[in-house]
Amino acid sequence: MVALAVSGLSALKRLCGVALFVSQLYVLSGRAGSLMTTEHSKQHFMSTKGVTSPTTNTPYTRATETTEIPSYVSKCPSNGLCSKLPPDCMTCKTNVSCVYGKPATFDCKIKPQIHCVDQRNNEVENFTVNMTCQFCWQLEPTDYVCTSSTSCMTVSCPRQRYNANCTVHDHIHCLGNRVFPKMLYCNWTGGYKWSTALALSITLGGFGADRFYLGQWREGLGKLFSFGGLGIWTLIDVLLIGVGYVGPADGSLYI
Repeated sequence: MVALAVSGLSALKRLCGVALFVSQLYVLSGRAGSLMTTEHSKQHFMSTKGVTSPTTNTPYTRATETTEIPSYVSKCPSNGLCSKLPPDCMTCKTNVSCVYGKPATFDCKIKPQIHCVDQRNNEVENFTVNMTCQFCWQLEPTDYVCTSSTSCMTVSCPRQRYNANCTVHDHIHCLGNRVFPKMLYCNWTGGYKWSTALALSITLGGFGADRFYLGQWREGLGKLFSFGGLGIWTLIDVLLIGVGYVGPADGSLYI
């Protein structure tokens, strides 16, 4: 009985030793894992810091250098005569005290990024330009182009005018602003033909065909239901359309 008890105690002692060994091994493995995790985090942080620190401390910015070409360059032919260049390609020292209508000579200089030559085929920057002493708004109508208006009446008494903005042609030299306002007579067409209107007035005027063609539908209905005003209205319209007094309803000119 005593021997059985002694053997049981020795077995219990061995079991306790094994349990203690296992617990110590578990504790040691947990510390090792935490240490490895800490070292890995530290290494990752150092590697990240090593990569990002140069960017944070010394940022790298690429210098973007853009060269803008002025809009006037497209109008200026290269290696041509300086005196033949358009006015937009040069800067001239004009003198408004010149005699109107007389030839005048002015000193000019080409603008940046423009290349031209003189009569001897030598590249120069300063040259002279000969022109007639007159302001841009005093030029002939063929020397500039103006905006048109389709909201004014061309057939009216007195004739209507409208405000237009005019621009001088590129090859014309003049004094002052090259874009200027000007009052012009209404002069536009809607596509109506005078010959067609006159032919309709002679042949089918009694039914108001001429008035319908010109867009005057109220007068056309009046002529239709009155049989051309018993012929009197028809004859009057033939005369009025023939001399151009009656025109399209939109106020445009005949073509």
